[in-house]
Amino acid sequence: MPFADYTTALVTGASSGIGAAVVRRLRAEGLQVHAIARSRDALHALAEESGCIPHVLDVTDLQGLTRLTKEVAFDVLVNNAGVDKPRSILKAEPEDIDLLVDVNLRAVLHLCRLVVPGMVARDRGHVINISSIAAAYNFGGNSTYHATKAAVSMLSRQLRIDAFGKRVRVTEICPGRVATDIFAHVHGDSKETYERFVEGFELPQAEDIANAIGFAIAAPIAVNIGHMEITPTLQVPGGLSTTRPEHPKA
Repeated sequence: MPFADYTTALVTGASSGIGAAVVRRLRAEGLQVHAIARSRDALHALAEESGCIPHVLDVTDLQGLTRLTKEVAFDVLVNNAGVDKPRSILKAEPEDIDLLVDVNLRAVLHLCRLVVPGMVARDRGHVINISSIAAAYNFGGNSTYHATKAAVSMLSRQLRIDAFGKRVRVTEICPGRVATDIFAHVHGDSKETYERFVEGFELPQAEDIANAIGFAIAAPIAVNIGHMEITPTLQVPGGLSTTRPEHPKA
């Protein structure tokens, strides 16, 4: 089992939700887990609970990321940190575009640049990129988010080409709706948000995503599980819409 071949992991966005569940799952497998997040209190609580090594760090802090990846050779990299500002491109704010590109894409590119060459040199490693069903399907009001997640999806494929000939595996995890606090971060922590996105729905839990990641890592080293789309049974992505023009031609 490749878990026995790996000793260190780096997880971003680790203080809550999927990130925290992944930290717990990897710690249960005996890995030394370095957990990155901005939320100091939540991160240190997770460290006390799980034994992970906390780093209060923003993934846009390139200097901090560079320093950490020079100090530790990581066998597993989990790019989980992400943000969203739901707006169509018609209403997008410039600072929102910059934020999503910096967190959802630029940080992922830099972490891969910093970590994957060491994996290639050691002939072992596993990159887990958590994107979204938004990388493949269109739904309204999230143009920049879709664009960044689609880029991460293509990067995940490209990484295998870049590491071709070495035992470096890459898995893209594409969650649909999951019962986490991401909706509170995006839409505000309110009863209305909970009722709109979580209450009454049968949703995967953060632990379900972490277990899927564990499954991919635990596969025999000759097996690369490249893409996993994980949605609620009662959720379907996509759809087709047609409308008449607002102002028909004369």
